[in-house]
Amino acid sequence: MNKVIIDDEEFVPASECSDIESPIKIVILQRGWAMVGKLEKNGSECKLHNASVIRTWGTTKGLGEIAKDGPTSNTKLDKCNGMVEFDYLTVVATIACNEQNWKKEL
Repeated sequence: MNKVIIDDEEFVPASECSDIESPIKIVILQRGWAMVGKLEKNGSECKLHNASVIRTWGTTKGLGEIAKDGPTSNTKLDKCNGMVEFDYLTVVATIACNEQNWKKEL
């Protein structure tokens, strides 16, 4: 993976984030943000690779429905152009996703 180091901080191109071997999770953050992507946690620093904001759930059974079955035809995802970073203290909950049902979306 190509890397650039600036002020001792390591960066990789967004195009290479798809190779991250992290579980796909729905992450519920403070202030009502619901996002989905490949979650990487290092201490209290979190990165959600290939992230999307879940603008509209499009479900009849809540977030658990799309975690298990993948997005419905009514689910609206807003791609975040790569990675979203946040502190673990802002996490309200995470939901493990069925990898096969989400793979094509991420």
